[in-house]
Amino acid sequence: MWALEIRLSLLMSKNIQSIFIMIKKDLLLEFRGKDILVSVPIFGFLLIVLFNFALDVSPNISNHVAPGILWVSFAFAGILTMNRAFVRELEQGGLEGLLLSPISRDAIFISKVLSSCLFMFVVEIALLLALTIMMNIWMFSIVLVVTVLLTTLGFTTLGTLFSAIAVQTRSREVMLPILFFPMVIPILIAAVEVTSEVIAGQFIGIGKWLPFIIIFDALFLLICPWLFGTVMQE
Repeated sequence: MWALEIRLSLLMSKNIQSIFIMIKKDLLLEFRGKDILVSVPIFGFLLIVLFNFALDVSPNISNHVAPGILWVSFAFAGILTMNRAFVRELEQGGLEGLLLSPISRDAIFISKVLSSCLFMFVVEIALLLALTIMMNIWMFSIVLVVTVLLTTLGFTTLGTLFSAIAVQTRSREVMLPILFFPMVIPILIAAVEVTSEVIAGQFIGIGKWLPFIIIFDALFLLICPWLFGTVMQE
């Protein structure tokens, strides 16, 4: 019994160490290449500017349209991050090496989710600041930041799985949004509702939508690693 517990603890510590090493690898490659850190914030900022001028946002309606503008910008900026999740490994032959290495596929999946989540969260904070300045609405509240973090976790969990599926196709840039967006719409709707409540200063609906986001995250954090192993095996 003690030997089994020791083996399990060693296996868990090895997986955790592997996850941190792979996250560090993704961070170093991104800071060197700057593909996501440059293109994604610029794309998200341009979306906010275009929506601001296209909708002719006035102070009277800014509270109503700001949540939609914010999460549409997050979603389209996030899809660029998801498109790059496995492309570098595939192009340089690193994906096959990862799959052949003595690392569990759950650890590979979790590392990709956490690194993508970190990239997206940094970009989202910058876009929140841009929207705050352009619409003169204070967007930085604890509830909203927690909502953004939880939604980003669910977004990247599901997005990493579909990125692993789409990267093996020829038209991965087209296939990923087609497969991914129908599945992620529920959590985006919940995030928009929570954001609307926060901006309006009404917290009645948060008790309904925030638990929905948490349940969404928990469900796909359980299902997606198993599906990822099946997809990679195929």
